[in-house]
Amino acid sequence: MMPTDTIHSIIQTIASLQSRGDKYFPEGIFPAHRQNKYLLYKRPDTNIFYTASIVFVLNQLKSSLPSASQTIVDEITKKAIQNYPAFQNKDGLKTYNFWQTPKDGQVSNHFPNGSIFRHMEHFRLPDDIDDTSLIYITSQADKSQVLWLKEKLKLHANLSEGVKKKRRVKNTFKHYKDLNIYSTWFGKNMAIEFDACALCNLMYLFESHQLPRNEYDADTYMYLKGIISRKEMISHPFQVSHNYATSPLIIYHLARLLGDFRDTPLEEYRKDLIEKTLLLFEIEKVALNKVLLQTALLKLSSINDFGYTKEITECLKTDAVLTIQIPDPDFCYFLGPLLSSYENPILRFFAPMKITQMDWKCDAHEWVLVLENMIERNKN
Repeated sequence: MMPTDTIHSIIQTIASLQSRGDKYFPEGIFPAHRQNKYLLYKRPDTNIFYTASIVFVLNQLKSSLPSASQTIVDEITKKAIQNYPAFQNKDGLKTYNFWQTPKDGQVSNHFPNGSIFRHMEHFRLPDDIDDTSLIYITSQADKSQVLWLKEKLKLHANLSEGVKKKRRVKNTFKHYKDLNIYSTWFGKNMAIEFDACALCNLMYLFESHQLPRNEYDADTYMYLKGIISRKEMISHPFQVSHNYATSPLIIYHLARLLGDFRDTPLEEYRKDLIEKTLLLFEIEKVALNKVLLQTALLKLSSINDFGYTKEITECLKTDAVLTIQIPDPDFCYFLGPLLSSYENPILRFFAPMKITQMDWKCDAHEWVLVLENMIERNKN
């Protein structure tokens, strides 16, 4: 059992990291930065992704917190969600962007505080399903809004109609190319792309509203089932999740979905995921990845450990969560592969290389992952 005062102290630390408003980060945003260690590059990055991710996890945990901590979570949430409109679609649609969008005559704020990319329209991202899902969940969007989103997503999914022909994914395995899977991006000019972790967040939103499943949901779940059964999430993590790109993060997102919803098409893979998580934990070196794998085990085994009680207990004896260094210098939760969306095979060849990627880091979010692990331990 993790002590209550330790948990409350971490929540206070998270609250202290929320911006009070400065030249880089508006009030309520959690500071983050993007970096490429190989290019000696580091910039403050004003994005909504980490702020929405933090609010999502904190509110998942809220009911398990003492009342004083719940009050802090409410204050964090209130300050955070006031920033959501700045990241809403530039034309007022209910989709959201990673960066602040150009509205009311303002310029786009992509690659903020940079010297080169922010001046190039080519690098302005379209709205995406990941930020949109997290914002819908944390702002408690109503069912009618989610139904609208579901219809909107069909227009941008794999095999949707393009200007001249059907748009078809290129940067995935052959056996997924003819499935009606939701794409990461809303942009008409952006290549179709699948990201397993973003899809888990999207399906989490749909499951939370108990929406009837359509053919796009069925094919999206087929993709998620496929990367488990074919072990592609372990053998090719970058290819199945370009923006998260590690096996622990993919398992963690699958576990978040399975931890809260027990009647999804993924349920038949719960035991398989427990087994894979135990195996990965034995070889994992990065401290925060080990914490994520522990959290995933706790979520996956909450209703049935399939006889792995001893192995899970042994795994949880490793108390890295109590001694972990924040920020963890070896950990990256979210990355931007600058070349992954290109359809040119030569550029796609270089996309998995770290020198062509940006890592996004956020101290407050790393503390949230530690907190989540502690709370899940207390539940069990």
